[in-house]
Amino acid sequence: MRTKLLLAALLLPLSLPVEAALAPGAVAPNFVASGAMAGKPLNVDLKAALRKGPVVLYFFPAAFTGGCNVEAAAFAAALPDFTAAGATVIGMTAGNVDKLVAFSSAHCAGKFAVAAASPQVIKGYDVLLKKPDGTPTTVTSRTSYVIAPDGKILFAHTDMNPGDHIKMTLDVVRKYKAGKRG
Repeated sequence: MRTKLLLAALLLPLSLPVEAALAPGAVAPNFVASGAMAGKPLNVDLKAALRKGPVVLYFFPAAFTGGCNVEAAAFAAALPDFTAAGATVIGMTAGNVDKLVAFSSAHCAGKFAVAAASPQVIKGYDVLLKKPDGTPTTVTSRTSYVIAPDGKILFAHTDMNPGDHIKMTLDVVRKYKAGKRG
């Protein structure tokens, strides 16, 4: 019985409707948020990160959950590729933000910052997960954005399966970098 309940809880987010509201060309809302990197608290500043190049901003439902652990580890493993393409990766969640310091070390391998998404950030990026009847939950959807240094959205992808987020965002960052050379 307990196994069935756990499986149902893990699959619930897969049944909830989600879509990224900010389309390519929209201006990404700026933010400064409390977060962590490599187990140390820090402030995450989107504007400062954009001065270095494009930003991959990915929202995830909650630290220390199955899909979120896999996604963070995959972003950490691909970080050298993102860095080579000039991009900064930032993870954000509204779920169990009290665990971000530990999560930043354990699953992000200390390689990129994760931060607490405030209600204003969640609303601005429209990443609040909704139940099938349309009522909001208290967690963020699994949504990835690629943001150009000028603050405009280059790419948005929402899918509760973490599988394609890394490949798709890396492809966009590489295309952006290639376009800047020519």
